[in-house]
Amino acid sequence: MIPPQQNADFVAAMERVLDVYKRPYSKDFSVFCMEESPRQLIRETRAAIPAATGQPERHDYEYERCGACNIFMASEPLSGQRMVKVTEQRRRPDWASFIQEIAQRYEKAAKITLVMDNLNTHGPGSLYETFAAAEAKTLWDRFEFVYTPKHGSWLNMAEIELNVLAGQCLKQRIDNRDELASKVAHWQSHRNNRNSTINWQFTTEKARTKLRRLYPTIEV
Repeated sequence: MIPPQQNADFVAAMERVLDVYKRPYSKDFSVFCMEESPRQLIRETRAAIPAATGQPERHDYEYERCGACNIFMASEPLSGQRMVKVTEQRRRPDWASFIQEIAQRYEKAAKITLVMDNLNTHGPGSLYETFAAAEAKTLWDRFEFVYTPKHGSWLNMAEIELNVLAGQCLKQRIDNRDELASKVAHWQSHRNNRNSTINWQFTTEKARTKLRRLYPTIEV
């Protein structure tokens, strides 16, 4: 969703994100996009009808809900690498632990820029709630947090990766978190081995033309 009228806060945050996307690839200054998505766990109530010549596998429309879980996605668009983690919930400690895993995997990076939605769990306070103060501060210093504007989650490239994951890996019904985590890990490995990058084309210049209605009118 894009705001329908002039919105200075939106365009300021949008241009900040777009500036980050213009940065060249650097191992020392990694740029990641992070997103999270809830996932319903579903069990079949009847056996599927196997595929046959000219007929795909068929599933009954009835199903049984088996709870829910959460998927964290961190994508490095310019390197074609991503990290995916399945968690039981999406609380502040869950997010903080995922941030720690990113920092550990990229321990040689001097700074990690993280583009993400401005949720109340996505901030340094979550680090201090999860880790001792010294560890939280050390971890926070490793990152530069850049937030997409409200109603601007479409600016987060991690959403593209989540859509690819859903289309390639999560179309079938999965009824437990362990199986989901296994399938997601296999997908992550396969996609990372292919170095699948994202060719982002939307720039500040294009935004100022296509979304000019969002920019405040300045009278001179």
